[in-house]
Amino acid sequence: MNQFVLLFLLLSLGVQAQTRKTTVSVRGEDFYINDQITLKGKTYNGMRLEGLLPNSRMVQGTFDDSNRATRTNWNYADTGVWDADRNTNEFVAAMPVWREHGLLAVTLNLQGGSPYGYSGNPQTWVNSAFRADGSLDKKYMNRLAKILNRADELGMVVILGYFYFGQDQHLTDEKAVIAGVRKATKWVLTKGYRNVILEINNECDINRLSKKVTVNGYNHAILDAPRVHELINLAKSIRQKRRGLLVSTSFVGGSIPTDNVLAVSDFVLLHGNSVKEPEKIADMVKTVRAKATYKGSPLVFNEDDHFDFDQPMNNFVAATGQHASWGYFDYRMKNESFVDGYQSVPVDWGIESARKRGFFELLKKMVQ
Repeated sequence: MNQFVLLFLLLSLGVQAQTRKTTVSVRGEDFYINDQITLKGKTYNGMRLEGLLPNSRMVQGTFDDSNRATRTNWNYADTGVWDADRNTNEFVAAMPVWREHGLLAVTLNLQGGSPYGYSGNPQTWVNSAFRADGSLDKKYMNRLAKILNRADELGMVVILGYFYFGQDQHLTDEKAVIAGVRKATKWVLTKGYRNVILEINNECDINRLSKKVTVNGYNHAILDAPRVHELINLAKSIRQKRRGLLVSTSFVGGSIPTDNVLAVSDFVLLHGNSVKEPEKIADMVKTVRAKATYKGSPLVFNEDDHFDFDQPMNNFVAATGQHASWGYFDYRMKNESFVDGYQSVPVDWGIESARKRGFFELLKKMVQ
């Protein structure tokens, strides 16, 4: 075979390998997948579901721990060892079932989240796709690619977070953080993913709470609320063949995003942690919409650990009633079993616990 023909075939195969099926976009307050409004024509108890992005916080889908002293904390009971590839493979295997129940998006994070659900000081484990200089760990990104590929096949969106408080200190300095944003964003674009939207960091305003409660804050000032818009703008400026990504960041439960973030975000991320009354979830949405810096973009709760799915009113329903997408956050609570929670490591990615069934059954009822 002529070497030029062979080269052409190889290049063609490479292009085919990067062909993607799922594209996410926004128009006003609504999400679109492949240019069709999500949940087209769907209503629930008189509430408009069109344009919403029901989601779940699944940030441990790529989890690993490079600290040998803590790695054994996550051992599977059936094997006695921790296995990062097993964790990701089981995540991927569960995704079609989530999708069948109506889940349209999952939240991941390149530095995960607390494997205990919530954590005080110190966070001794090391779970990060970023090396100290902001470069990317190949094994970590390979696990991420498995999930993004399956999501693309299933018509699902991934809300991809970059940084997590208590883990950002593993990057040397601000220069490394900036490099990390550049490299991760370019990686997503170069791989051709069109089903990814970005969350720069989880709860960028956590530092305002760090003096009041025992919690790690962000070590790098550029990740704190007053300056995080710089990284949002940076990520938005990175383009591949004139295509960029939708970018935002999140705030602690009950907090309203600051004006500097609202002014530059492509969608608004909210958290319902600590918000026990559903009417206050509705008030959060109304408050955002009333702000002068709000641009009329989609509102998304992508973390809320309140349930009551068998009740006529709960945080999920309250958010939906205000045309805001809602995200399920669940962790293994005291004395619970392996099947409970999606954030506690090791994770059972099935729908076996009462809370998981409650969420997915209500979701399916809403969207069917």
